[in-house]
Amino acid sequence: QRIVSINLCADELLLRLADRKRIASVTRLSQDAGNSNVAALAAGLPVNHGLAEEVMAMRPDVVLAGVYSPQNTVGILRRLGVNVVEFDIPNSLDDVRSEIRRLAAAIGEPERGEALVRAMDARFATLAQRAPAPPLRAVVLRPNGITAGKGSLVEDIMARAGLENLAARLDAGNYLQIPLEAVALQGADVLIVDGESDGPPSLATETLAHPIVAALGRRVRIVSMPAKLWTCGGPNLVEAAERLVAATRGGGGASAR
Repeated sequence: QRIVSINLCADELLLRLADRKRIASVTRLSQDAGNSNVAALAAGLPVNHGLAEEVMAMRPDVVLAGVYSPQNTVGILRRLGVNVVEFDIPNSLDDVRSEIRRLAAAIGEPERGEALVRAMDARFATLAQRAPAPPLRAVVLRPNGITAGKGSLVEDIMARAGLENLAARLDAGNYLQIPLEAVALQGADVLIVDGESDGPPSLATETLAHPIVAALGRRVRIVSMPAKLWTCGGPNLVEAAERLVAATRGGGGASAR
């Protein structure tokens, strides 16, 4: 098979599951270490920009896409008889396991897919022994004041790290805005800033200078989380949970940035 991926999250699983010689192309974002967890694996491979003409020029047997891949490209490829396998956005670790197995089956590597799932589950099981108990109260702050709410993949990862997602109490939906006043009133122990502390300026990091955050003082631990760690399904999710546990061991009180 000649496999082409036009989705970053599919890139990350493909590069972990398939032999390099079978990969005809991955997205250009896969080689950007700021966005990709597998930039080293993607280095040197042909890249694409999600355009139908460049994908067809690679004579693919299978094209891996996502719900946010260019739908005009997906439609053209299907009309031309190309086998396009499209993946949804996972909202839980169960969804991630299903996505890994489905992609592995699509590229003829079911055993490697199962091995990846087992390895992730083993790491999560080990992590559970170190997670805070009882759970610490936490909230995620993304650019524009967006938070990760009830029923999201991020909430599932937080739970594995011994954190209760306060946004779920507010019924904020999967990814909606949350005011800092609500964070303060709910008694958060941990504020997770979605982004690197030394990364480009964003409204998420600017919020750290807000008077409400300053007033919370030493009681709240502020943790920076690279967004790429929990955007796509894969071993990076375990790394995200491990980062949370390492930053919050011993309870709140200090910044981990």
